[in-house]
Amino acid sequence: MAIRQSVCLTILPDMEPNELFREIAAIGYHAVEIWERDDTFPDLCETASRHGLQMVNMIGHKSLYDGLNKRENHDRIEAELRASIDCAVTYGLRGLICFSGARVEGMSDDEAIANTAAGLARVAPYAEEKGVNLNLELLNSIVDHPGYQCDHTAWGLEAVARVGSPRVKLLYDIYHMQVMEGNIIQNLTANIDVIGHIHTAGSPGRNDLDDNQELNYRGICRTVNATGYDGFIGHEFQPKNDVIAALRQAFEICHT
Repeated sequence: MAIRQSVCLTILPDMEPNELFREIAAIGYHAVEIWERDDTFPDLCETASRHGLQMVNMIGHKSLYDGLNKRENHDRIEAELRASIDCAVTYGLRGLICFSGARVEGMSDDEAIANTAAGLARVAPYAEEKGVNLNLELLNSIVDHPGYQCDHTAWGLEAVARVGSPRVKLLYDIYHMQVMEGNIIQNLTANIDVIGHIHTAGSPGRNDLDDNQELNYRGICRTVNATGYDGFIGHEFQPKNDVIAALRQAFEICHT
């Protein structure tokens, strides 16, 4: 069985949703995802559903940079995540994106990991009850998100391990981790049981999954599929030219 694939809508150029969903459903996509939801979210989910697409992933709490590594944020983030979990249950989402936040001067990695784990642990029982994953995202701190703290696989793994919940996992972003550390296939396969969602983009540039970037997505996806991974691979790149052509190419490369 081939890996199920989704399209991240937020990073794409503006397209009329009905037209976009019709096109990607015809390609073979199973799902879509967004970053932050707004008042159009219910209509967006309804439109996706009409085309046989599931909304699977979105950001669960505010502020990528002011996140879980600060204990003073935990009350706010817990409230936001609980509300997002309720929304996820209503519209059938599998997971919510969570952020460590940016490095804090004078705070060690160990303290930041402990804080991040403590914040996630406050919400984990509710996520378990409702069947929604909290996916801590791995992002690069060199090119796109300077200062972001959860920027290596080992950092994220330690935070997730300290929570010890089956609903607290990693969002493994292949593009971001290629920027930071490489060793993509080894890190994915060794930790597949704690990966709740995967993102793609070409590296460098965060564009199409074509031959002008350095990642072998066909081999990566074939290996991930062989592990029995049952989550989604979400394409989160900025097409260089024709959007549908780029999404068709990405789907065909990863459909293995």
